[in-house]
Amino acid sequence: MDMRREDLDAAVAAGVIDAGARDRLLAWMATRTEGNAGPDNESFRLLTGFNDIFVALACILLLVAVASLAPGRFASLGVAVAAWGLAEYFTRQRRMALPSIVLLLAFVGGIFAFVMGLSGSGLFAMRSAPGGAPVPPGLALAGAAAVAAAAFHWLRFRVPITLAAGAAGLAAVAIGVAAGWAGAALLLPAMLLSGIGIFALAMRYDMADRARLTRNTDIAFWLHLLASPLIVHPIFAMTGLNAAGSGAGAAVVVLLVYAVLTLAALAIDRRALLVSALVYVLYALQGLFAAGEVAAGFGLTALILGSFLVMLSAAWGALRRPLLARLPAGLASRLPPG
Repeated sequence: MDMRREDLDAAVAAGVIDAGARDRLLAWMATRTEGNAGPDNESFRLLTGFNDIFVALACILLLVAVASLAPGRFASLGVAVAAWGLAEYFTRQRRMALPSIVLLLAFVGGIFAFVMGLSGSGLFAMRSAPGGAPVPPGLALAGAAAVAAAAFHWLRFRVPITLAAGAAGLAAVAIGVAAGWAGAALLLPAMLLSGIGIFALAMRYDMADRARLTRNTDIAFWLHLLASPLIVHPIFAMTGLNAAGSGAGAAVVVLLVYAVLTLAALAIDRRALLVSALVYVLYALQGLFAAGEVAAGFGLTALILGSFLVMLSAAWGALRRPLLARLPAGLASRLPPG
């Protein structure tokens, strides 16, 4: 039977071994799997076995049934309650990875949707403050409720994705407040600032676990996955690079921005930035090559981008080492080793 990080954490909690012994075991396990695991593979815990998929599907069906049978406005609240109840067994007792993720998202999402539904009913509708400025809309209130829900869930279950769910709630609060006070003008800047803040939080967890052996690396993975679209979309949207008919010049700028993102992803050893920007690069390349037949243009686009990503994946470690050598020593020493 393979020993997992969660097994060692449970052994520490039970008093079988101390935290120092666990950390030494994790370091030794990392040396045994060098080349097959470790920072370069950006691993995170998603499945403990096929039973995770089976249980996750069963939970989804049950939650859908609850949503369809619960009365109107309370459907999302019923989903949240059911998700918490299921998590008491599948997360707290069985420690199943994929079902825990599904149930966490259902719980926080259910609370968020319930409060958003209340705002739609007029209970939290936007009104003018005495000074003439509007009160933050329902999105901010729903985001605050999601943050509280994620906090309670974290205290009870400690699922790594929970911090990303809470961070998404905080981003919703920031975007909702910005939209409430200044309308659409601050929507994209608020999204970008939220993404940068979440990225900084993700880097804090990454730097606390350079070898990526503890739960911190799972937390950082989900935070990076959330931060990336919040950063990438506003950058392209605010510069008009995703506007219709933006032309070949805009496509070239998109590719240059993607090159910068590639260097950043290599430096921090996280691929989420590249995945988040893929749709924009596909659009830009398609605009360059689809002057004739659309199918041929898409085929050429997919060939070029796919070839680049395959070569990048194959040479990831070889490219990271010289890049880290050119970074300031203080910064490189806090990033995953090359």
